Amino acid sequence: MEAYLGTVLSSLLTTLFFVFFIAAIGYLVGGIEVKGISLGDAGILLMALIFGIIANRVSSFTVGGQEIVLFSDGVRSMYSLISNIGTALFVTAVGLIAGPKFFRSFNRSSLAYILMGLIIIAIGVATTVVLKLLSGMSTSMAVGLMTGALTSTPGLSAAQDAAADPNAVTAGYGIAYLFGVLGVVFFVQIMPKLLHVNIEEERRSFVAAGGVNLQDRTRIFRKIDSMDFFPFTLTVFLGLILGSIEIPGINFSLGSSGGTLVMGLIMGHFGHVGGIDLSVSKGTLNFFRELGLMLFLIGAGVPGGVNFVKYVRASYFLYGAVITLVPMIVGFLLGKYVFKLSIFNNLGSITGGMTSTPALGTLISVAGTDDVASAYAATYPVALVVVVLAAKFLVTLLV
Repeated sequence: MEAYLGTVLSSLLTTLFFVFFIAAIGYLVGGIEVKGISLGDAGILLMALIFGIIANRVSSFTVGGQEIVLFSDGVRSMYSLISNIGTALFVTAVGLIAGPKFFRSFNRSSLAYILMGLIIIAIGVATTVVLKLLSGMSTSMAVGLMTGALTSTPGLSAAQDAAADPNAVTAGYGIAYLFGVLGVVFFVQIMPKLLHVNIEEERRSFVAAGGVNLQDRTRIFRKIDSMDFFPFTLTVFLGLILGSIEIPGINFSLGSSGGTLVMGLIMGHFGHVGGIDLSVSKGTLNFFRELGLMLFLIGAGVPGGVNFVKYVRASYFLYGAVITLVPMIVGFLLGKYVFKLSIFNNLGSITGGMTSTPALGTLISVAGTDDVASAYAATYPVALVVVVLAAKFLVTLLV
């Protein structure tokens, strides 16, 4: 009987099973509201981290002579693939959603988003340097905390390539990443409440001022498939090519997230090539956006939980929280009082400047409109590039 049970469990408890188990529990946890505040999609990240911590303690166990593997080097590569696929799907959807309005909105206000991205990352870097000098922690740990606090996977990758201790970079990222995500997720929910924003009224005026109506495009071009999977997958394909191109001399590339975002913006703007319709329906975009976010959170969260235990110190949690909060709060104040951004554009810019894709998903739910993705998309590319360069710079020069 035990041998039979072991055979059944070994065929059932695979990585695929655990991915959807984490997702199901994560959605349940994320749906719990306390005074109108919930984790949302970040509940998936929380469950993924908990699973990773458990897998660090018990990487495998045996039932009826059959080994059940929770985590191994081979499983790590699977989660990495899951994370990469999720990132590509989510960011491409965001780019395609924002594309029709993004380039047409370039005016004096676009300078505000560029400056927001620069300032938020600059403050994060300055905060990291100060904490490193005051605490005496290693450069690798400090940069890892920074990339986690700013939820920058490309920044993590850049730091790992140049760091003396890549494992410390990864651990720092994992330690700071949870609050980096949850901090921004809670921030975009709390600020409208603190400022007593009338969400319904703000949404109406925000959408009315949004400019281009996505439904106004006349469909005179030939569609390849009814679900619009062709234009979406083509955008991912071309975005990955763009993201892999390195700028000579500085060994920098946009990466999969930056490349797919930029290509999504371009494809979303033009909408067709010749007589072929490359627009993607809102339903398809929403589907890929949510699926991509789920896969990204699980793929990044489980390995992050595994690395969490080895390097963890209570002080590192505090440092990571500070690196998240300081640039976010200062950025919001600048957006409100200096750049005079509306609440939704301000929060959208904050999610872009903090390179927080989960928080964007939360903000879309709070605002009740996809239009907030435009502010995110206007700020994100600048923040993405600057945080990657900053990570390389700090690892190389900060001793």
